Amino acid sequence: MTETTNDTAEPATNSGCVLEYDDLRDWLAAVEAKGDLKTVTGANWHTDIGQVVEVMCHDEGTPSVLFDEVEGCPQGFRILINWFTGTRKNLTLGFPENFNKLELSRGYSTHTKNMKPVPHEIVDDGPVFENVQEGDDIDVTRFPAPLWNPDDGGRYIGTGCFNITRDPDTGWINCGTYRVMIHDEKRVGLYISPGKHGRIHRDKYMAKDEPMPVCIVVGTDPLSFLTSSTEVPEGMSELDMMGAYRGKPIRCVTGKHTGLPFPANSEVVIEGFIHPGNTEREGPFGEWLGYQGGAMEAEPWVDIAAIYHRNDPILLGAAHIRLPYEYARYRAISRSAVLKENMAKAGVPDVTEVWAHEVGGSRLFLAVAIKQRYPGHAVQAGHIAAMCHAGAYLGRFVIVVDEDVDVTNLEEVIWAACTRCDPASNINFIENAWSSALDPMISPDDRKAGKLYNSRAIIDACRPFHWKDDFQKVNAPSPEARREAWDRWSHLRE
Repeated sequence: MTETTNDTAEPATNSGCVLEYDDLRDWLAAVEAKGDLKTVTGANWHTDIGQVVEVMCHDEGTPSVLFDEVEGCPQGFRILINWFTGTRKNLTLGFPENFNKLELSRGYSTHTKNMKPVPHEIVDDGPVFENVQEGDDIDVTRFPAPLWNPDDGGRYIGTGCFNITRDPDTGWINCGTYRVMIHDEKRVGLYISPGKHGRIHRDKYMAKDEPMPVCIVVGTDPLSFLTSSTEVPEGMSELDMMGAYRGKPIRCVTGKHTGLPFPANSEVVIEGFIHPGNTEREGPFGEWLGYQGGAMEAEPWVDIAAIYHRNDPILLGAAHIRLPYEYARYRAISRSAVLKENMAKAGVPDVTEVWAHEVGGSRLFLAVAIKQRYPGHAVQAGHIAAMCHAGAYLGRFVIVVDEDVDVTNLEEVIWAACTRCDPASNINFIENAWSSALDPMISPDDRKAGKLYNSRAIIDACRPFHWKDDFQKVNAPSPEARREAWDRWSHLRE
């Protein structure tokens, strides 16, 4: 058993974070108690689930949906969608229901600031081992993985998932979110963009001509999924950061074939190996950018050695449709907090707020508010935001605004760009930046050639520093006067 001590954890902060759940079933019970869960029985995975996604997942405040008795699937096999909207964001992160999204990001930042990893604990057994498929019994097609979009190349069981790999040189355990497509009963495809930690691990195994062990957690609680898809430094395990957020070690079991750890209370885990030279066409898939991405002509597949699942297992679905949708909502909160911390560590002063906008999938459109201190401050802030760890991958636009602009309000940010930016002199460009084959602006020829670069626009939408004090006054009340007006007259909106 892994030795763990709670003194590795940062003492409790005053962030107000209190988690009401330990696993997905606890989380579901809390959502159902609040009246925020709808159950659909008898749907088919071919069209029905994707249609419900389109109706439910674009807008804030719609309920979560649990699909049960899906056609062609065993009794009790279920899939959950639309889990990170409305106050379910607050429940997932452990904060009060009345927190708005900027307060959630601040709370997340406070709770995770200086947080130290809590090593996961290895135990002998857990609910995930209630059912074990091996050998001829393996059939991944039994699970209610849907055709999310009509033009997808197949059923994707891995969307709200995380993939566990081990660095063959150092033993570092990484969890990353990469899409997982069903090829047949005993194989799944696994696409990982170049530069991602899981891809680095895979490249090392392939260079050694050795099979790479992998475990894919396709049923988990939303917080664990959120943690797995949040940038952490190389060498740090997301399993240990899951424990840090909760203030206690994550109890993990190990795969019988790979020896890799995964949470003992997972709903469904696929265990297997990627063998050198085994590739097949993967996709296309309607990706998080809101477009039907092209097929990958030769991507590795995972030969499944075992599937573990709880009784009446639940897949966590993170639908990918035209933005915005739940993917963008959960990433916006965590990436905004991490981005602000990255900028502070890079030495950019007086960054008052940051928001990684939902409409850009939390990557392509970043808004940064600063209190200007010196000439060039806005340009510095924009460049650091665009190229730091949290902002470097597949970005597009960074707009830097003054501290009087609400960075979460898209209309205010665009208003600032329209009124405080001279396009000829206040837009900078970065070329040859880190992008991805998923980027719709990369041509098919460049994609095939591996030329996965893009450019970034840094838009200085702050008042010109050398005459900012003479800039025209905004014709809006002070925050205090606005609150008074709302207190007196908001009833007129009811």
